[in-house]
Amino acid sequence: MKKTLVALSVLAAATSAQAIELYNQDGVTVNMHGDIEVVYKNEVNRSSMQQEIQDADFGFDVRYAINDEFSFGAYWEFDGSEDTNAKITENGDTYVAVYSQSYGSIKFGRLCTAVDDMGIGSDYQYGIKTYLDNTTNECADEGVRYDYDNGTFYATLGLIQDKVGMTELDGGVVVQKPASDTEYFDGKLGYRVADFDFTAFYSNTNVEVAKGDHTGYGLEARFAGIESVNLAAAYYATSSDTDNEDNNVVAFAADYTMDKWVFAAGYSIGDHDDNAKDQDNWFLNAGYGIAPNTTVYAEIGGEEKDNVDTDTALAIGVKAEF
Repeated sequence: MKKTLVALSVLAAATSAQAIELYNQDGVTVNMHGDIEVVYKNEVNRSSMQQEIQDADFGFDVRYAINDEFSFGAYWEFDGSEDTNAKITENGDTYVAVYSQSYGSIKFGRLCTAVDDMGIGSDYQYGIKTYLDNTTNECADEGVRYDYDNGTFYATLGLIQDKVGMTELDGGVVVQKPASDTEYFDGKLGYRVADFDFTAFYSNTNVEVAKGDHTGYGLEARFAGIESVNLAAAYYATSSDTDNEDNNVVAFAADYTMDKWVFAAGYSIGDHDDNAKDQDNWFLNAGYGIAPNTTVYAEIGGEEKDNVDTDTALAIGVKAEF
């Protein structure tokens, strides 16, 4: 134990692009990561600028080697800012997992599933749309997630249940949320070839109320064959049991890297069965790496709806991670 504590105190001072290695001995590894983001921003429907703490998290990833093929792991994340400027904190992702060198990994606990990986564009605050107004349950307790990636093909399967209920923060107040017996599952399938990366998504929410179910689809294509440039295009659609709730989105995004600068832009066109909910979104930003894994950025974004007056939003912030 004494040797372990010495290793923790020495290695915690070191940083890397991915995490801090706190311990590595006899088939046991402990890594720590964290991130923080502070931004000064307004919104398309609020012109006044305000400071927000949006991230203040750290987590521990512990793994035990079973043999050359398999390892067992546990992950715990401390979510220091569950919502903007939150003073009440909670656990973030919390799960146990089995990892395989050949067959992928499977995780059980509080986690996010495949649809959490959906989306294109290197935005910081405003971004572009995927599904318009259909909610998904991809981040919750009672979750299972399987991942596989051999470099060319990759896949994820996820399942979320709500059999137990939970407490959650609502405007900084802890409230009890009863179990809904909702079942949610999703998946993604991807293929990398040459300079292209193609990904397909599927999600289904099964709600124990009449006309509450909805299904989502997504297709994304990325191209990195031009030096310092990334291009992406996507199509998303949802089909709902509720009348006049189907929608689809077409999105485009690009970014360009020049030394320590990254410039990015994106645009999405959203079409809804209810014309009043048609919505286009766009963003344009520039980020500068002032230190390893630390970026200062400025971003503008907009939202366009029929017969709705909106302003161009502005965000100036800094984010750091290890």
